[in-house]
Amino acid sequence: MMKLFIGNKAYSSWSLRGWLACKLSGLPFEEVVVPLYDEEWEKRREGDEFAPSSGKVPILWDGDDIVVWDSLAIIEYLNEKIDGDQFWPTDPGARAMARSMAAEMHSSFAALRREHSMNIRQIYDPVPPSEAVAHDIGRIMQLWAQARARYGGEGDFLFGEFGAADIMFAPVVTRFITYQLPVARFAEAYMRAIIAHPWMQEWIGEAQAEEWVIDKFEVPPQTA
Repeated sequence: MMKLFIGNKAYSSWSLRGWLACKLSGLPFEEVVVPLYDEEWEKRREGDEFAPSSGKVPILWDGDDIVVWDSLAIIEYLNEKIDGDQFWPTDPGARAMARSMAAEMHSSFAALRREHSMNIRQIYDPVPPSEAVAHDIGRIMQLWAQARARYGGEGDFLFGEFGAADIMFAPVVTRFITYQLPVARFAEAYMRAIIAHPWMQEWIGEAQAEEWVIDKFEVPPQTA
């Protein structure tokens, strides 16, 4: 059975992506939650199971010899492993756009990540975003609008059915909610669909039940 190492569910956005990918694959996997930045963190991340990723999570082991780290790599590995169409749209144009959006999410939006860390357990009073974060939000709205208009069809998600692009943007949805960031009206329905997904509800419930608190991720945004 595969084994997926993830960080705290309240805070670890990349872990959420790797976990959703495993759920979408339909393959059985063992989940191991590793508290981030506790007193054992530095020692733990030097262990053999974490060495290939330099201690980063998520990290997926498939048996004793195959190891995959980085959420987007996990998505692609599982997509190949199941040889199906759960992750990417079957239409070539939609698939190209979905892969481009996932890659852009993977490499971009640094301001949003830096200034608004994921914290599923909190909803803060709204504070106007910085110029850089507002730019990131605008670009995300543009991407979502294009995907929904061109390929969303009758489905609730970016390309109709829940897939890899939604996995990549799911933690962004939680950030928008946690910090009550301004989004376009059309995006609200998509965000509700993401949060209502059974796997997201499972993750959120378990995040709420966690006992660990990381102080640096519990600081609300400051008024400019």
